[in-house]
Amino acid sequence: MNRRNFLRTGALSMAAFTILPRNVLGGTNFIAPSDQINLGLIGCGAQGRGVLGPSFAQKPDVNLIALADCESLRLPFTHNLIETTVETAKGQAYKGIKLYADYKEMLANQEIDGVIIATPDHWHAIQTIDACIAGKDVYVEKPMTHSIAEGRAMANAVQKYERVLQVGNMQRSWTKFRHASELVRNGYIGTVKEVKVAVGPPPVKYNLPGQPLPRTLNWER
Repeated sequence: MNRRNFLRTGALSMAAFTILPRNVLGGTNFIAPSDQINLGLIGCGAQGRGVLGPSFAQKPDVNLIALADCESLRLPFTHNLIETTVETAKGQAYKGIKLYADYKEMLANQEIDGVIIATPDHWHAIQTIDACIAGKDVYVEKPMTHSIAEGRAMANAVQKYERVLQVGNMQRSWTKFRHASELVRNGYIGTVKEVKVAVGPPPVKYNLPGQPLPRTLNWER
């Protein structure tokens, strides 16, 4: 059967059906699989777990299906935390999260639509570009990069592979910060002539003691 005949036959067959609302087929809270987003988390430390807070657990159209971390102890801990949080929020079991020691193996999972990158800063550019090549959309934590060159490479990858990239920067979206920005931009506080910024005390020379390499950590990753 050639393509044209297939399409004609399919169209005739479909004409016999009545289009029904989704809730008739699956209930009032039914969300079609095509409308759900499957995510993977790269980096299961404090920042990664913080992104996946209670608000994430309550979203009916988002599924976390994979975790990746080079520290093997973090994987089962985060796995159990996510299952408990989601089950408490949604009132149903949340199973089937896949665990990966190597994030590149996770990127090969075709079921994943997008990834959250919450690894140490020097990995952000590399993992964002790898995710774009693998066809995943990306939410990467701040700072986006260490350099302009890295940022340019990330932007080029997003454009080349037609992906969506968002950089996490909570103070750009919080209500109080948005309100303060509008006050300044619209002249409510007058003309701004000087801005002072504090970034903490002066830096000190690296003085941390050496530590043995944990057996649970893949240092090269």
